[in-house]
Amino acid sequence: MPEDVNALHPGLWPTTAALDDHGVLTIGGVPVSEIAERHGTPAYVFDEVDFRARCAAFREAFHDFDVYYAGKAFLSRTTARIAEEAGLSLDVCTEGELAYAQAVGFPAERILMHGNNKSEAELAAALEYGVGRIVVDSFEELDRLHALVPHFPGSRPRVLLRVTVGVRADTHAYIATAHEDQKFGFSLVGGEAETAIRRVLDDGLLELRGLHSHIGSQILGTAGFEAAAKRLLELRARIAREGAELPELDLGGGFGIAYTPADEPTGPKEMADILRTVVARECAALGVGVPRLAIEPGRAIAGPSGVTLYRVGTVKHRQGIRTFVAVDGGMSDNVRTALYDASYSVRLAGRVSDAAPVLVRVVGKHCDAGDVVVRDDHLPGDVRPGDLLAVPGTGAYCRSLAHNYNQIPRPPVVAVADGRTREIVRRETIADLMGLDVG
Repeated sequence: MPEDVNALHPGLWPTTAALDDHGVLTIGGVPVSEIAERHGTPAYVFDEVDFRARCAAFREAFHDFDVYYAGKAFLSRTTARIAEEAGLSLDVCTEGELAYAQAVGFPAERILMHGNNKSEAELAAALEYGVGRIVVDSFEELDRLHALVPHFPGSRPRVLLRVTVGVRADTHAYIATAHEDQKFGFSLVGGEAETAIRRVLDDGLLELRGLHSHIGSQILGTAGFEAAAKRLLELRARIAREGAELPELDLGGGFGIAYTPADEPTGPKEMADILRTVVARECAALGVGVPRLAIEPGRAIAGPSGVTLYRVGTVKHRQGIRTFVAVDGGMSDNVRTALYDASYSVRLAGRVSDAAPVLVRVVGKHCDAGDVVVRDDHLPGDVRPGDLLAVPGTGAYCRSLAHNYNQIPRPPVVAVADGRTREIVRRETIADLMGLDVG
């Protein structure tokens, strides 16, 4: 049982989150009651100051790395601009994400193009814009690149090869991406990685800059990253003994955040120190030089910067079980609970209460029993229709994975800073949905 359901637990909320004299949650100096009145609910609230600070923290901690903001976590013109201003590079994985980078003039040489099944059109768009790195995921993709290069005279794309290193990260199975039984990369165990390296080196059409690994997402510790780095460095050393130097090593992203008080993620500085030390030690043991390192944080930057604001519609007390609190959003704006069994926290945001806390499940308005936003947390026992609820840690992957189940329009993204609000992504309307139906 929580000590105080009215309190803001440290580590879960954006840095500007606070409670005013009436117990109303404020973010960026704006009471959430005002946000709800101006922009409606549900709404994604984006703390611009917090996002900037987290970009700067990663840039400072990983000062000797290339730091690619993983746009898949949450990409908009605003986040792309802020990342660029903070000195970060950008990781995109589709033609659509690349279009956002182009829209703000993001420097092409600081863009890395991902994707496990990039189409010819996507690769052509990357070559046309001149992205700095393409992460190659398959032999078929090598074939597509080889076929495209002659159409871009003078081009010699710089590539990294994604290696499946056989590390099973301590995370949900759907977001563990480096063990053998999944779709990404060239297998290290099966010998595909070495075959791919030799093919690129022999063909000479592409400039092989190095190796890439991504072990998964929402990883709170460092053991998985350390194991992946060791295996990549051993492969790199074998290639070096054959006379080919691979100057870069990208260790991917997946750095976790706190969604509940039980989560204790490793911070940027500690993570940087550990990875830097592990790589240096392994390279010394292998007798090879230290490569230029890269990482791809997304969730760890965007996640804590976002809070989703809901309004309560119905409350059902199931005696001896729990209280079900239904809100005006649900799995269409946050599918992670249903998809990944993700855990979230919730707080009464529009008032303070002295009622005893009760165990609640915050559910949505969709016609699906799996439509759960917060599986287990506590709220004051007098929670009632009309109340505002706030769910922290929703800045990453909630808007990115949002959809229109039951033909519900997606919420806006409302940026807050210095006591002001502005919509950086507007709310969808029924007219938007109908406009796509041309039948």
